[in-house]
Amino acid sequence: MYTFPFNRQNDHPVLVSARQSAANQILLTYDRRTDLESAVKLSNYWIRSNAGPNGAASVNMGDALSAANAIQPNMAMIMPTDNTNMNFTLTLRNNIPPRTLYIVLPCFVNAEGSTGFSGENWGPYSMNMFIGI
Repeated sequence: MYTFPFNRQNDHPVLVSARQSAANQILLTYDRRTDLESAVKLSNYWIRSNAGPNGAASVNMGDALSAANAIQPNMAMIMPTDNTNMNFTLTLRNNIPPRTLYIVLPCFVNAEGSTGFSGENWGPYSMNMFIGI
């Protein structure tokens, strides 16, 4: 696990990595235990793509994040990968188009035992980008 070299003002989970693990799956790893309810809520996730919204991405690179362009239940589902509440598998309905850059952007994911976080769950050391394979 990567430890961040600075103190954060808010104690919230940060996405450490996002990597494609299957044709339609992305493995997400946070740096600390998350509140399960907020971590599996699809409307807390966006996927940007340099090819624009497609079967995997919900938002274009230049567009602002909003509730309207968050991942919708008809696009995907997210489940814990294990019982740590740090690893999750995002399974998309469609395959991830190859040779395209994707950025996973989670927001509003609370730490275990906390509520009310209203910011981004990525940081300067997040490896939340991947190229579709």
